[in-house]
Amino acid sequence: MERYDQIRMGERGAWVSITAYIALSVVKIITGGITQSQALIADGANNITDMFASVAVLIGLKLSRKPPDENHPYGHFRAETVASLIASFIMLAVGMQVVIQAFRSVMQGVTVTPDITAGWISLVCAAVMLAVYSFNSKLARRINSQAVMAAAKDNLSDALVSVGAAVGIFGSRLGLMWLDPLAAIIVGLLICRTGWGIFREASHNLTDGFDKDQLDKLQDTIQSIPGVDEVKDIKARTHGSHVLVDVVILVDPDLNVVESHEITEEIEELMWRKHKIRDVHVHIEPVENIKCSS
Repeated sequence: MERYDQIRMGERGAWVSITAYIALSVVKIITGGITQSQALIADGANNITDMFASVAVLIGLKLSRKPPDENHPYGHFRAETVASLIASFIMLAVGMQVVIQAFRSVMQGVTVTPDITAGWISLVCAAVMLAVYSFNSKLARRINSQAVMAAAKDNLSDALVSVGAAVGIFGSRLGLMWLDPLAAIIVGLLICRTGWGIFREASHNLTDGFDKDQLDKLQDTIQSIPGVDEVKDIKARTHGSHVLVDVVILVDPDLNVVESHEITEEIEELMWRKHKIRDVHVHIEPVENIKCSS
């Protein structure tokens, strides 16, 4: 499957998430207001932030499909990462607002017991988000998309948040009236936690950060190929949902151009088969020259 076809399929997952978030946020906020459940309202606010995050991912995916040009020779794949960064700011702002409002209610002694309907609504919404998570996680594995998998994990966290809100609501019905605003505070903190996680990952990728353990695995894969005497240097960076690898290998200086080229083709083939990495730039140097110069 071509890279741009994968991105186009990833957009379907974003649309599924957006549709679900719009419907659930409306239901939760309206029901939360009627039943006087702070936890359910906070959960609805969480879904609104997730909707904006999914819209940002969708825009990023669409921009990522633009072909390379003079100013973007590597393509526009990082637009997806920039969109995720913007979404993280939205989530952090809303999460802090939810925490502040719920904390004020606790400090002011506002203890309203929500209607039990709010609890059942939370559980139904949790079931819906689990279904969305299942769809997006399967799609992410099918097209090997980190962005869609991240969205799927967000779907799963939303389902767990709804379950937590239900616990707070049912607990308040049992006389623990403080449990509903406490659940709202926890929901707000979870929103901030998710937003911070997205911000940290996006900023890490935009500054060309890459996991060292993963880089070691890529080096071991290349080192295992016959004809590669040594991996002199290897670098990798994330470009949207894709990984770009630059590697310098040392080979027998007696190899001709064709034989050296065959080694590079083996590296590219194995990196795709084992790690799903298409973009590998291989630079070959003769091993004796390096040894003599050292």
